[in-house]
Amino acid sequence: MKDPFVKIALLQEKVGDKVRCLTCERRCLLTEGASGWCRTRTNIDGQLVTLLYGNVSSLSANPIEKKPLYHFQPGTVALTAGSWSCNFGCPWCQNWDISKSPPRKGRYVSAEEIVTMTLNTDCQGTSISLNEPTLSLEWSLDVFRLARERGLYNTYVTNGYMTQQALDLLIGAGLDAMNVDLKGGADAVKKHCQGVDVEKVWRNCRHAKDKGIHLEITTLVIPGVNHDDESLQGIARRIRDELGDETPWHITGYCPAYRFHAPPTPLSALERGWRIGKREGLDFVYLGNVLGHRLENTYCPHCAELLIDRYGLTVVKNSLQDSRCPVCRRAIPIVA
Repeated sequence: MKDPFVKIALLQEKVGDKVRCLTCERRCLLTEGASGWCRTRTNIDGQLVTLLYGNVSSLSANPIEKKPLYHFQPGTVALTAGSWSCNFGCPWCQNWDISKSPPRKGRYVSAEEIVTMTLNTDCQGTSISLNEPTLSLEWSLDVFRLARERGLYNTYVTNGYMTQQALDLLIGAGLDAMNVDLKGGADAVKKHCQGVDVEKVWRNCRHAKDKGIHLEITTLVIPGVNHDDESLQGIARRIRDELGDETPWHITGYCPAYRFHAPPTPLSALERGWRIGKREGLDFVYLGNVLGHRLENTYCPHCAELLIDRYGLTVVKNSLQDSRCPVCRRAIPIVA
């Protein structure tokens, strides 16, 4: 029986007797029988194939706030699917049990099935997440096209290291929103994520914004990696200058995981990051993994009115009126 997880990879090119993967910016060049850095694509008979099509490791209905996406369809629920592996090597991965694993024979779920499940579970959209979704590119495209036809939204939670060609395919298929994890400055990302060029991530963030994709940024604040003022200030300034001062920035607390054993991020470091973001001119800065903190909420940047009251992943109250502050009428960039 034909393996349903194996499909011809969409983005590849022949280079002599080898084949180059054009899915992510590692652009692995593979000899016959070899697999790429992420172990999800293999050269078989001179043709690149993916081993992840419809290969679902994890499936759950999550509040959109869990992505986190605070300014996109607040209070809605997205059916969230994950697969296996990653194209980064972060030693602190919070989902290491699936992201550090090569493809296993998980549950096969077709694009038609995932869209039907989304509708039957009263979810308003899809989210491909948990491990790096770029590795599920071919499946994502089929899911997004069908979901858009059925009136559902589509989201990605990603490290942002896809090629621009892959990003354009996702946008064309129906990608609506992304949360991109910006992990730190160039040296820290190259060292800890194993050779990653963070400028490619910034390029994709700019391109997504230019194409009208809703974008939010997350930084997991990790002691000894990116918790210092210079690192956080650098990220905040680039968000402001390259993505716009209304781009939401989520500053999230780290807990020890996988092979990284720094102490958990102190609340004081997260609050300091919030002050840095605001000082650099960002209108919407949020803290993550701090249940019940007032900086989970959305406030009007003009008059400081509480607009969206959150408790963890729950929207307790949304006071926006036609995406405007009810007090000063300032327009708030919320996709509703």
